[in-house]
Amino acid sequence: MRHKPYALLVTVVTLFAAGTLASAADDSPDGQVVYKTVDNVKLQLHIFKPANHKTTDKRPAIVFFFGGGWVGGSPSQFYPHCRYLASRGMVAISAEYRVKNQHGTTPYECVKDGKSAIRWVRMHAPELGIDPDRIAAGGGSAGGHIAAATGTVKKFEEPSEDKSISCKPNAMVLFNPVFDNGPEGYGHDRVKEHWQDFSPMHNIDKDTPPTIVFLGTQDKLIPVSTAQKYKDLMTQAGRRCDLHLYEGQPHGFFNYRDGKSTYYYQTVIEADKFLTSLGYLKGEPTMKNEARQ
Repeated sequence: MRHKPYALLVTVVTLFAAGTLASAADDSPDGQVVYKTVDNVKLQLHIFKPANHKTTDKRPAIVFFFGGGWVGGSPSQFYPHCRYLASRGMVAISAEYRVKNQHGTTPYECVKDGKSAIRWVRMHAPELGIDPDRIAAGGGSAGGHIAAATGTVKKFEEPSEDKSISCKPNAMVLFNPVFDNGPEGYGHDRVKEHWQDFSPMHNIDKDTPPTIVFLGTQDKLIPVSTAQKYKDLMTQAGRRCDLHLYEGQPHGFFNYRDGKSTYYYQTVIEADKFLTSLGYLKGEPTMKNEARQ
């Protein structure tokens, strides 16, 4: 990784100074900043901030990772989630990371980038107006795996980074996440040489962050039994894991869709309540389930 401190400070200050240009009703980010440069690829964080946010604030934050099987996808998947959580007082971020179609990478690089993103946000919390002890990771499908991996797996770190700064989030918000990369789990053929180190389910311990999980009962990629096993293992480790099942819903049911986003609203409201219970947010959710069936 290569950073120029002065250039970074100017970028971050410009980011927050320009934030008022974005409407709170607009799903476009308030700004973007490069968090990692690797093999001439610049990876950015797409940042949404609360109204009247200042760099001197100490706001809670969340970093989302998009889904796409470690092959493709876009940070825009979580723009609606980010805009809502920013309206509730969080600095909400949707992260870019390397994927196979665009960068020719493996799932291992996806996890490395996820860890780099969390570490970078914590390292630069003072410039971003973020509380370094209230950083959540979120994501869907393979992005849910990346988020879960930042909170569980010990390996797949960039050797050049400062390991004294933790890449472990303080909480996790996971939508139909890939938990199990074992022989019967998702993506095993792509990570089988290192699956035991790569699989979140097989790396739960007493320090795994409190977690909320959303899953449809008709998900053909992530069985309900897998999520229930993950919850059981978390409970055995003395860790909190809230599991919300949605009857008859398939993979990706939680995404925002114009005109038909019932489960987007339902899951985000539950995520709000979870984050409130941890002290990240205050009061009741301001979102109402107004989507048409």
